[in-house]
Amino acid sequence: MIFQAKVFVTPKRGILDPQGRAVEQSLKSLGFDQVDGVRIGKYIVLGVDAASAAEARQIVTRMCEQLLANTVIEDYRFEVDAG
Repeated sequence: MIFQAKVFVTPKRGILDPQGRAVEQSLKSLGFDQVDGVRIGKYIVLGVDAASAAEARQIVTRMCEQLLANTVIEDYRFEVDAG
């Protein structure tokens, strides 16, 4: 069965995020003074062929740990749905 995984990767708290800072400054310069703490990350959608949702979650966890996220400086979370 094919499951759809949506992976969200973001910088860990305390890690400098220059892209997020630049976007925050730009938003404020456009008059959006309410904005604070902008963090820029990655959003990855992929199909996973697995026998169950539990197996798909295990596969996606390994993908994140080995390639999709640098776990030293990034956090990740994901959702797995029947595709």
